[in-house]
Amino acid sequence: MTKDDAIAGLLPLTPAVFHILLALAGEERHGYGIMQDVSQQTSAALQLGPGTLYGCLKRMLAAGLVEESDERPDPALDDERRRYYRMTPLGRRVVRAEARRLAGAVTAAMSKLAGETL
Repeated sequence: MTKDDAIAGLLPLTPAVFHILLALAGEERHGYGIMQDVSQQTSAALQLGPGTLYGCLKRMLAAGLVEESDERPDPALDDERRRYYRMTPLGRRVVRAEARRLAGAVTAAMSKLAGETL
């Protein structure tokens, strides 16, 4: 199986997984930080609850899309119970592939609906 086959086998991503990966694209985050970022990215259209978030993270860890970080911020500024996550190189390739797939879908939709008010 090639890298491209492995990536294609993970697509399409659910909206929750896509937005979690986007939240981790710029920096490591803990769960609550991921939830806040996803809400901000989507103008509050997607609100992740703890069950959805941690269920997705568990599956994403198993698939190798994210990993737990060993690095911690200053202990005085952080709760030691927090787990921090970061995107893996595979996760970055998968989220890029999904973004391309979604862009293609939007292009196709705009073409089909040309002339209609959206």
